[in-house]
Amino acid sequence: MANKTIVFTGGGSAGHVTPNIAIINELGTDWAIQYIGSKKGIEKELIRKINIPYYGISSGKLRRYIDFENFVDLFRVMKGCMEARKILKKLKPDLVFSKGGFVSVPVIIAAKSLRIPIFIHESDMTPGLANKISQRFATKIFTSFEETKKFFPKNKTMVIGSPIRREVFNGSREKGRKFLGFHLNLPILTIMGGSLGAKKINEAVRESLNQLTERYQIVHLCGKGNIDTNFSNVPGYRQFEYVHEELPDILAATDFVITRGGSNAIFEFLALNIPMLIIPLSLQQSRGDQILNAKAFEEKGYSLTLEEENLTSESLVNYIETVKKRSNEIRRNMKRSRKGEALQTLVNEINKTSLT
Repeated sequence: MANKTIVFTGGGSAGHVTPNIAIINELGTDWAIQYIGSKKGIEKELIRKINIPYYGISSGKLRRYIDFENFVDLFRVMKGCMEARKILKKLKPDLVFSKGGFVSVPVIIAAKSLRIPIFIHESDMTPGLANKISQRFATKIFTSFEETKKFFPKNKTMVIGSPIRREVFNGSREKGRKFLGFHLNLPILTIMGGSLGAKKINEAVRESLNQLTERYQIVHLCGKGNIDTNFSNVPGYRQFEYVHEELPDILAATDFVITRGGSNAIFEFLALNIPMLIIPLSLQQSRGDQILNAKAFEEKGYSLTLEEENLTSESLVNYIETVKKRSNEIRRNMKRSRKGEALQTLVNEINKTSLT
């Protein structure tokens, strides 16, 4: 029977939720697990799928620029703090663990006011605004990249990598090929644009399908509402909005991957030794964290980077061909990296709180 309670928080994108789920799945029965997220965010759907008690609070968007909505959202954050404090007083957790995102800030402020220990994990090269605010309240801070450590207090920061879902290691190459209906004569190229897909990547892939399907069998995870029925019958091309249970088998069958630069995804591909072409979100679409993530991976020899501004059907084909030619070198570099350690490290650190 659980004698300790832990509250997880984080949301706004799948990248702020899947690492939490990885940790949740590793914690034993000594812990009662709860989750606080936003009332309508993607985290609500993902957490309810694994049957964890979920509490929704008000959440305002944190912006780095002047906007009237900042004034409105300030009141949402204040309301979220009060709601989170009420929930935490009821649950009496021994620890709060945060993966960031807007919703985490009210939870962390409330936890600090109740003197509850707080762990946070930063996935990207540079901290997001939520974790920049949260660091002053945190008991311990964990980062994926060595380069990130300089942004946080040295005395409470540990570089561990990214917590990777254990199930991604359990896929079957044979089952993956069978599910996809693919043969052994051509390598498999998997294209993942993130939980919401990526319009420009999707367009470039479909424009270059004739060339790509001569050299690869293609799995295209194109995001919700982005399936194009005009390409449904193209031999060697399978498109899905999203896959869940079948993903470990698909990844086991994958030879190369085209991906965004989200930290959680690229660390999973690193752990699986899948050479990757990273197409990060541009500065027009993000704060530039994916660009920095991609640069760090390319410098370590794990991937190549194609900037979205330079993405065309022609450049896409050329870059993935270069990844293919350099794949042996890339895999050797990947095998020398630390991988799969972060999840166990976090579980050990969390379990230490039960001894204090």
